Amino acid sequence: MEIEEIREYCLSKKAVTEGFPFDNETLVFKIGGKIFLFLPLESTQPTFSVKTDPVWSEELREKYFQIAGAFHLNKTHWNSVLCEGLKKELILKLIDHSYDLVFNSLTKKSREEILNT
Repeated sequence: MEIEEIREYCLSKKAVTEGFPFDNETLVFKIGGKIFLFLPLESTQPTFSVKTDPVWSEELREKYFQIAGAFHLNKTHWNSVLCEGLKKELILKLIDHSYDLVFNSLTKKSREEILNT
């Protein structure tokens, strides 16, 4: 998948916002004000970082060399994903999983507001 495809997919999800809170090179996607995906735009190869369940993270890292603990983030909960060589279905599943983890961590009120927009 290419960077623009990842961006479009993230923005297609309900109540997602995008911005550059840290620098002009790392696009950040949020749900309910919480980050679920980092997308570095200056990468030579499409790469992103997503939140992942710790148990699944271990499995993914063992199975795919393209998936590793995310640089500058809590490696227990965040993975860096190099898209090259991964199936699109897995990439989308990782994005969905991160979105769902962050959405489910929001307060009940925030979740209800998002669902009702």
